[in-house]
Amino acid sequence: MKINKIGFIGFGLIGASIAKKIKYDKPETVIIATAKHEQTIIDAYKLNLINNDTLLSLNSFNDCDIIFLCAPVKYNIAYLKKLKDIIKPSCIITDVGSTKNEIHKMVSTLNLEKNFIGGHPMTGSEKVGLANANRYLLENAYYIITPTNETTEENLKDFSKFVSSLGSIPLILNYKFHDHATAAISHLPHMIAYSLVALIEEIDNNEQIMKTIAAGGFRDMTRIAASSPAMWQSICMSNTEEITNLIGKFQEKLSSLKEMLLTNPESKELYAFFEDCKEYRDSMLIPVSNLQQMTFELYLDLIDEAGSIATIATILATNQISIKNIGIINNREFEEGVLRIEFYDESSLNKSKNILKAKNYTIYQRKQ
Repeated sequence: MKINKIGFIGFGLIGASIAKKIKYDKPETVIIATAKHEQTIIDAYKLNLINNDTLLSLNSFNDCDIIFLCAPVKYNIAYLKKLKDIIKPSCIITDVGSTKNEIHKMVSTLNLEKNFIGGHPMTGSEKVGLANANRYLLENAYYIITPTNETTEENLKDFSKFVSSLGSIPLILNYKFHDHATAAISHLPHMIAYSLVALIEEIDNNEQIMKTIAAGGFRDMTRIAASSPAMWQSICMSNTEEITNLIGKFQEKLSSLKEMLLTNPESKELYAFFEDCKEYRDSMLIPVSNLQQMTFELYLDLIDEAGSIATIATILATNQISIKNIGIINNREFEEGVLRIEFYDESSLNKSKNILKAKNYTIYQRKQ
């Protein structure tokens, strides 16, 4: 598979992160993109991620070696219909969607099975869009590949190598099993997180005390509820059956736990339930990724006096260090340290640590 030109239809977090990695490793690769908003394309061109500086028609993708569909699933299916008579015979169309049943069925209907290989990078962030793209996003993350019945061994092998070149771990799955598995380990957790946030919002008092004191456990469990509402509505629409079936199973599990609590919370049964869950969770082999590098941040003690934040900002500015974001953490996720400073790159982060430590500020590492 010769890859000289790559196209992206949709250019958000995933697509732009893939493009950043490709441009960093092989800057000579021609990359074109189109998106919902022209400003996205203008910004991407200024960042030297793509070769076009304005929105493109789909006809411009006629000589691409690979085309990434990075829009919501329903839109990707619509693009497939339009691309059918545009692409060259050797072109591989892939997607990055988290559901596969619908798009594979359409691929079969359109007789595009020789040209399509489904893809799902198992990575992401609650922060979306081009501005949050990072070339480390896919590093050491599983990248699920869902071939069709007509995907050749050569194309599957070449595409797997391409995925590996992005720093990801290719995992080949049947597309139907993919949707069942991702509903369990991704879609259901998002539904639980959204529901838990909705519950706390509903039962909190007028002073919003629960919201104020919400700390590590709640914030960790509900972080994914900050994800794109549009994206998750699209996922729910395209994987409704699997998600609702698993919600039912989860309700049964929660009811069983409730019964144990009501019957005898001191029982060995409840302890065994917790112990078994802990052992299973501890046994999970989670790839070590460089996602931490997406956010170059530090936390430090803040002296409670006027001008303390301005003093820190001045120290960093004097040393030619730009701050991407700065703010006070109102609920302490770790024992000390309430000022969070985010930087644009790792070198700025490390330099800031040394400077602030030399001025007797206490720096804290974020708890994982």
